[in-house]
Parts: sequence; C-alpha cells; structure tokens
Amino acid sequence: MTARILIVDDVAANTRLLEAKLSAEYYQIATAQDGFEALRLAYTWQPDLILLDIMMPELDGFETCRRLKSDIKTQHIPIVMVTALGEPRERLRGLESGADDFLTKPVEYDTLLARVRSLVRLKRLLDELRVRGETARALGLAGEMVALPSVSGARALVIDDWDLGARNVQAALAREGILPGRASSEAETMALTAAIPFDLIVLSLSMATDDALRLAARLRAADATHDIPLLLLAEPDQRDRLLRGFDLGANDWLLRPVDENELRARARNQIRRKFYQDRLRADLGHALEMALTDPLTGFYNQRYLMRHLGTLLGSGQPGGVAVLMVDVDHFKAVNDRWGHAVGDRALKAVADMLRGRTRVFDSIARYGGEEFVVVMPGANPQDAIAAAERLRGAVECMDFSPEPGVGHGMTISIGVAFGQGGEITAEQLLQSADHAMYLAKRAGRNRVEVAGAAERTTVEGL
Repeated sequence: MTARILIVDDVAANTRLLEAKLSAEYYQIATAQDGFEALRLAYTWQPDLILLDIMMPELDGFETCRRLKSDIKTQHIPIVMVTALGEPRERLRGLESGADDFLTKPVEYDTLLARVRSLVRLKRLLDELRVRGETARALGLAGEMVALPSVSGARALVIDDWDLGARNVQAALAREGILPGRASSEAETMALTAAIPFDLIVLSLSMATDDALRLAARLRAADATHDIPLLLLAEPDQRDRLLRGFDLGANDWLLRPVDENELRARARNQIRRKFYQDRLRADLGHALEMALTDPLTGFYNQRYLMRHLGTLLGSGQPGGVAVLMVDVDHFKAVNDRWGHAVGDRALKAVADMLRGRTRVFDSIARYGGEEFVVVMPGANPQDAIAAAERLRGAVECMDFSPEPGVGHGMTISIGVAFGQGGEITAEQLLQSADHAMYLAKRAGRNRVEVAGAAERTTVEGL
C-alpha cells in the first residue's frame, strides 16, 4: 500500500534516514525542516501521514500538531510524533495536542512501519467516507459536520484474565467518564460484544487462558466489532506479538506498566475517531435514504421503485407481482383552493392511510405529484383487487380538514396490473397499471379497474 508521507525534522541526518527507510517501502516522501514549512506542505500536498519531530526552533512539534488538528483542511491527517524525549509527560502532551501516536528515537523501524500501515489504512477509509459525506452535504442530503461529543458515556470493554490489571484499566477509563465492562475469556468477550455496542476494546496480550491474537482476529472478523477501535496492552518483551496484532487490525497499543494518563489520552483519541467515523457513516446512510425516498411521505421514490420492481420480476417471484397505481382524485382543486401547503397535508394524509393498510412486505412509492404505486409480491389477482378496494374505501371514509371547521372528501382511483417474471418488464407492468388507472378516472373516479378488463373495454369501444 503506497501513501504520501511528510517527514518534519530540523536535523537533516534524521530526515534522510527516515526518508531512505520509507522510500525503500515505496512510500512517496516529502520533507520539511520546520513547523511553518510543515503547515504549508500539509495544506497543499495533503499527505496521508505526518512524522513530526518535537524539538524544533520557533514552532515546535506540539504547536505544529495543534495547528494541524485545528484546521479543517488538515485535521484528518494522522500525525506520529517522533522524538528523543521518552518521558510519560511528553507522550501525554503529544497525545493531548492531537497526535495519533508517539515514537521515541532511536526509532524501531518494524514498529514504525506497522504504525504507518495501520494509520494509512484507517485514513483511506475515513477519506472515502469524508469525500462521500462532503458530496452529500453539497447536494443538501446531509447535515453539516459538528464538533465531536465528549467521550463521557462511551462504552469500553476491557479483556484480561488478570483481575488486578483489568481493575486498574477500568478505574482509569471510568475517571475519563467512560463506562468500562470486563471480559476474562474469549467466550465471554464474544457474548458481550454481540449484545452491547462498545466504542473501544482494550485487549491484554498477556492472557493465560486464551490466545489474545486469535481473539483479536475474531473481533476484526465479526460484524459487530470489526469497526470498534482495538487497543492492545503488552509487556515490554512482547514486541513481536504487538506487531502481529497490528497486522490483524489493532489500532493502538500501550506497554505495561500502564501510565494512567496516557491510557486515558489514547482511549479518548480512539473513541473520538470512532465517533467521527460513525458520524460519517450516518451521513452517508442518511444521504442514501434521501436519494431513494420522498421527503414528504417517506415512501420510496420512482428511482427505487423501478429497480425494486425489476429485481422482483427477475427473481422468479412465486405467484408473480401485483402493482396498484393509485391517483388522488381532483387533487388540483385542493391546491387551487387552499394552497400547496394544504395540498401537501392532504397527500401525507392519503400516504399515511395507504401505509397503515398494506402488508408489511409490500412496498409503496410516490410515483408522481399525486400518484402512488403499491408493489405486492406474490399476491394473486383476487387478493390484489381486494386490497385495492380496501384502500379506496379507507380513503373515501377519511376525515380531512383543510381548515378549521371545514371538511373535504378525498377519493382515489386505482389501476391494478399483474406480471410474471420473464413475461413482462417493470416499465410494461407500470404502464399497464397506469392505463387501468386512467380508465378508472374516465369511468367516474373513486373506483378500481384491472388491467386486463381495461384493455378489453378499450378494444370493445373502438
């Protein structure tokens, strides 16, 4: 997986060494010698990852990181701080300034490459979601991004069969406002994650009763947990297992003895990233729903109807498919007399009546201005005609008041058509139902006509 990496260090020898190592892995490299140049390149070049030295003149790494993370154009770029300072307070300061990870010089290159691969994978996923979300917002199909909520109330699962270690981690998370659960085995973990939507999983690689790496692989493969951030806890001599954990999809790690403040900072960063990812996915889901549904009635739109009906006819649905073309009678008179706002209320009232009197596996779409289509898979002609009469009668009896103290009767005309897969297309079936509906209109409205009978009547009248 290639990616663009920006290396920021005021010591040329350090820059050349990192550049040589990463270029050998086929990454595209750019370099900056100070924080100001880093800000400019990050904005214009849009790297996939920034390796940022802390000790630089004028604008140090902490302030550079804060500025990058506060700019909407660069806040999504992962940052790994690289420094000779190894004190816990420096790591904590880096994480709190927005860094995604913190590596100490001399850099272990296997660890660096594992972190690079993990962060680039995550950024590519978030980039795809972010671009689609921006497109949806530009089309008015999603709301504007808002500030991420506090992590207070988020749920975390601590997986460890060492009671004291698990309790210490749970206590640290609780002080951050995170609600910590605990599992001590693989079986307990899978049962809890299937029942509870967690926002973070903290997994000890030192479990004695189960293989923690196998459990990590199961968590990444399961639908309920494959997107939950996974933070590994390891002993200092478990470096190889940590690297293997990253290959399996872990997001972050900590070495024991665990520094509480660093644990809280890493947990906070991972949960916030998950909230951001969840928001992007929710925006996409909302955009998809908006693209396929009518905002007034909540019914599917014509685009979805054509695809769905075509799929039903192509699937060999037993018993075929019935289609009801429904048109609201004299609807223009409502708009002309009371205005479009009242017309919208009338349409919604009819839509709600249709929704409440169709089968749960039937589909309803808004086909045009005052036209609806009901798709009834597997319905025989008698059932479809009976359903159409039931809908017609329900609307006829509906109480609708366009203004206080004034009632207005509503009626509908319905055309019914039937089709078998392989014998008729979606367009032909809808056209047949539409023809029957117009015959119902010409015959006086507030009635049901069946496509076969409509065609015979038309022929006889010629």
